[in-house]
Amino acid sequence: MKKTKLLSMILALTLLAGAVCGCSAAPAEEDVPLGILIDEAVPLAGMPAISTVLSPAASGTKVEKGGSAEIDYSNVKDGYFMVKWNGGGNPKLMVVVKGPSGGDQYQYYLRTDGEYDVFPLSDGNGKYLVTVNKNVSGNKYNVELSLTINAQMDDEFAPFLRPNQYVNYTENSTALQVAANQIAEKGAADNLSKVEVIYDYVVNALTYDSAKAQSVKYDYLPDIDKVLSEGKGICFDYAALMAAMLRSQGVPIKLVVGYTSTGQKHAWINVWSETEGWVEGMIFFNGQEWELMDPTFASSNKQSASIMKYIGNGKNYTAKYLY
Repeated sequence: MKKTKLLSMILALTLLAGAVCGCSAAPAEEDVPLGILIDEAVPLAGMPAISTVLSPAASGTKVEKGGSAEIDYSNVKDGYFMVKWNGGGNPKLMVVVKGPSGGDQYQYYLRTDGEYDVFPLSDGNGKYLVTVNKNVSGNKYNVELSLTINAQMDDEFAPFLRPNQYVNYTENSTALQVAANQIAEKGAADNLSKVEVIYDYVVNALTYDSAKAQSVKYDYLPDIDKVLSEGKGICFDYAALMAAMLRSQGVPIKLVVGYTSTGQKHAWINVWSETEGWVEGMIFFNGQEWELMDPTFASSNKQSASIMKYIGNGKNYTAKYLY
């Protein structure tokens, strides 16, 4: 992207999705064949290179136990709760979250090693119904623990500035140091310029892993440092990596999972701008119109004219879940 675009960029935050607005639809004859680029299984000189990690913690002040499950909701004001399994073994476990808006429920697979998983309260303030469920046979689950959480968060950004199960990182993550170095080298000070720097970096650093897309399992979660070191990943990886890098730089980011115009699953991010607030989709102004920035498609197609036109049409994306 040209430097002149920077001040005109508007960005927003979103991983399993909501609706995205954009430009008018591209002519049918210029439709882009997406093929395996869709994940069926599942963007200041002299500044110090610093990352800030708002690390989740199981403080133990508010804990609910039932069966072999445990929910720590001590820090809901910071936009998250934590769940762990104390029963050992390797059962299939699912955490189901129903938010205050009454929309689609969120379903997460839970680890079984006795450590906490972190889940965001991405539906805003209000009452959340959380259940921990254990598979007994086929598609049948028994409820191990149920809890209603009344979430009153300190600010709307709280769930989107911290690590969680889908955007998983620590202060020791290599990707965070890379982000800090890139931001410092390019002299990016505000949210929009930081997103531009990280978007350009990810688009050029990664290639799409089509083999992984064909073999990825239902419970796959991105390892951002592994993705970065291998230099390749699926759309979930691109989105999680960018979300982690930018959150560590104080930029509110929503990981979004939704669908393309062909009805296939896809992941991207939405970003918050100091000047424009939340915008549905990663957007920049090209001098004539607003366009979306999709790092997976842009990277894998060498930012060709046809794929950039597809990306630029917001009607090609529908968000469903936010992380």
